[in-house]
Amino acid sequence: MQQSRGEQGLSKLISVSLQKLEQLNQYPDFNNYLIFVLTKLKSEDEPTRSLSGLILKNNVKAHFHNFPNGVTDFIKNECLNNIGDSSPLIRATVGILITTIASKGELQNWPDLLPKLCSLLDSEDYNTCEGAFGALQKICEDSAEILDSDVLDRPLNIMIPKFLQFFKHSSPKIRSHAVACVNQFIISRTQALMLHIDSFIENLFALAGDEEPEVRKNVCRALVMLLEVRMDRLLPHMISIVEYMLQRTQDQDENVALEACEFWLTLAEQPICKDVLCRHLAKLIPVLVNGMKYSEIDIILLKGDVEEDEAIPDSEQDIRPRFHRSRTVAQPHEEDRIEDDDDDDDDNDLDDDDTISDWNLRKCSAAALDVLANVFRDELLPHILPLLKELLFHPEWVVKESGILVLGAIAEGCMQGMIPYLPELIPHLIQCLSNKKALVRSITCWTLSRYAHWVVSQPPDTYLKPLMTELLKRILDSNKRVQEAACSAFATLEEEACTELVPYLAYILDTLVFAFSKYQHKNLLILYDAIGTLADSVGHHLNKPEYIQMLMPPLIQKWNMLKDEDKDLFPLLECLSSVATALQSGFLPYCEPVYQRCVNLVQKTLAQAMLHNAQPDQYEAPDKDFMIVALDLLSGLAEGLGGNIEQLVACSNILTLMYQCMQDKMPEVRQSSFALLGDLTKACFQHVKPCIADFMPILGTNLNPEFISVCNNATWAIGEISIQMGIEMQHYIPMVLHQLVEIINRPNTPKTLLENTAITIGRLGYVCPQEVAPMLQQFIRPWCTSLRNIRDNEEKDSAFRGICTMISVNPSGVVQDFIFFCDAVASWINPKDDLRDMFCKILHGFKNQVGDENWRRFSDQFPLPLKERLAAYYGAEGVRIAQSCSGHCPSSQAVLRCRQP
Repeated sequence: MQQSRGEQGLSKLISVSLQKLEQLNQYPDFNNYLIFVLTKLKSEDEPTRSLSGLILKNNVKAHFHNFPNGVTDFIKNECLNNIGDSSPLIRATVGILITTIASKGELQNWPDLLPKLCSLLDSEDYNTCEGAFGALQKICEDSAEILDSDVLDRPLNIMIPKFLQFFKHSSPKIRSHAVACVNQFIISRTQALMLHIDSFIENLFALAGDEEPEVRKNVCRALVMLLEVRMDRLLPHMISIVEYMLQRTQDQDENVALEACEFWLTLAEQPICKDVLCRHLAKLIPVLVNGMKYSEIDIILLKGDVEEDEAIPDSEQDIRPRFHRSRTVAQPHEEDRIEDDDDDDDDNDLDDDDTISDWNLRKCSAAALDVLANVFRDELLPHILPLLKELLFHPEWVVKESGILVLGAIAEGCMQGMIPYLPELIPHLIQCLSNKKALVRSITCWTLSRYAHWVVSQPPDTYLKPLMTELLKRILDSNKRVQEAACSAFATLEEEACTELVPYLAYILDTLVFAFSKYQHKNLLILYDAIGTLADSVGHHLNKPEYIQMLMPPLIQKWNMLKDEDKDLFPLLECLSSVATALQSGFLPYCEPVYQRCVNLVQKTLAQAMLHNAQPDQYEAPDKDFMIVALDLLSGLAEGLGGNIEQLVACSNILTLMYQCMQDKMPEVRQSSFALLGDLTKACFQHVKPCIADFMPILGTNLNPEFISVCNNATWAIGEISIQMGIEMQHYIPMVLHQLVEIINRPNTPKTLLENTAITIGRLGYVCPQEVAPMLQQFIRPWCTSLRNIRDNEEKDSAFRGICTMISVNPSGVVQDFIFFCDAVASWINPKDDLRDMFCKILHGFKNQVGDENWRRFSDQFPLPLKERLAAYYGAEGVRIAQSCSGHCPSSQAVLRCRQP
């Protein structure tokens, strides 16, 4: 964006002023003049004096350790002597200056600061007391940790009792400071506060009805934090506290109401929530629902009266910074839904007012209702349904809108109880997508996305088709907020519907491609996500010439327009990664320039990092997200193109670059490089093989579950390499096996990592059974339980062949946990014939070894349906595989007893 002449002039003036300030800083006396103007030059107006103090504050931040001793001492003395200035603005400026000096490590070098400030609290002069308290509050906020350390001889032992004395001060400002100071030490359970916890709580209760909103706000904040750390002390008073918080959640002052509303969010996380709140739901639910209405100020800030704004360019501050999540390799599960253990994605967060970045009462009330719905489930509905009936059909749009938000907020927790009402509600919501108010249309998109799972479970023509049709219209809405909400909701629908969308692909693509020409900057980034999600959801069904012809030209046009330094590349690269994986050979005409640019991005980022490491003062650190996203797109190309990527790899230095990325300090870089290594291993191993001796030690050192996603991808890559290496993998087994066995036996290891570890151990055993089988007994049980829920696929196939081969080498290694092996075998829906034969051989071998009578006693311990399953599939009479072993599995002694005559 070009600057106007006026803006250019202002920029120049600021630049000159900053240069002048830097020059003045060369004079030791300059800072003395600044403190003199702030504290002594009473003839100047207050804003000028304050500005002088703020310039001094910035100098302290930048140059304090270069100040001569005399200057430092003069500034400190002047601050303490003028903390009680008659002007509130000057007092606040002096307080900020004191805090800035303290934060430069000066609390140790200014031993009289805290005692002096504490003594000034007893001053008869209000200004002095208030100024000292203002400074102490800032110090408590900025330096809480050091105040509770031996370095300063634990000054809190004196300060906290002192603060408590001021809870009853006649000035509301002083009372507010006192509570705010103590509040800084609740979450850390500071010992000095815990010793006075009963006195603190008693004093808080005394302030409950304070007329000053700032005091009430700090009381509410204290009670919310105490709920987290000292529930034991609040429990005897819980009924009174709940009733008090109900009042405060309806406080006339919205800041107080917001602070009180946090109480319900925090309480919902406590085990006692249900017992404490069950008798208060009838009062609480209407309060939360009422808090979910837009306030007048919300509507003004959101420009709620502006219905058509699609032609107005976005301002850059509207666009939140975006962070790429590196590629994590996960196994497909029986239910076809991959769960990501590191998932912190918030696309489905409550409410869509992200342009009001501040947390407000509406959002907090909605979040509280959401978490309480998850605690009380359908027990909440008797309190909600009568309200919903009134709200959803209300003539006032603000009330109706809040009802739609309520319906979305309870979707997750109350889904079961809502099902009987959805056949009526979903069509009503689909109608609301055409409401004349943009804020109603946008919240309706979000609420419908919360019920997408149910919509997709019904016959497609009933709800899916009308919902999809209306959402696509809203994607092309004339209001930017509605476009955004519709795009996000459609992405959620895509994830739920997957291949159900295939019959409508032409219509969907037509809409999404048209949106390219319509969208401003911010929504364009969300559109990329909707297209990438579509590609992930329908996969190879996208690989048709007519679809490719619709989709690729606008994507490539955007790709060509963006510079290498533009962060808009992140969502576009992510989108292209999904599209390349889905299109497979259909992406071939576009692959060469895309591949080459990704390699260049990696190379440029690594070069910039090397320059920065060598000369950090001269060269900025690079944004490594460019490299991470490029590595992930290269993974997508390798996965989609398969062997067709071979020529591109042969003509580039990607393996050399990858070797550097695999050793990067940043975990996300290593995570993405290991994913790419695994994909290149599958696609063109002939180019990877010469580097294996260099790669394997790095993979071994990254089998560290502290970095779960890095460890996960390294594990998966080892498994892929082992399948390609075959017997030549022998040399590398000692580098990785012990770590893998340790990981699979760790408690609380995330499911994705357990599954990939089990598959890799199985694959290592498949290619090198003699080396791995001796450890069979150490991992067989967790191995079997890890793989019982993943879908039949090639990775599962090779892993089970490995386990069967290892059992044939070391049969005694499985004896104690044979039931777990039976359970894992039964997880197969349709194993290949030769794998089925391997299972049969092991089952019958075990049965023959222990004898019919022992086998019967052993199999009698299984739940009933398992015997039929094994009999049907493997001809092993009387054997069944349980849905879950827990509670039904014989101990190792029981199995061994079965073997004795």
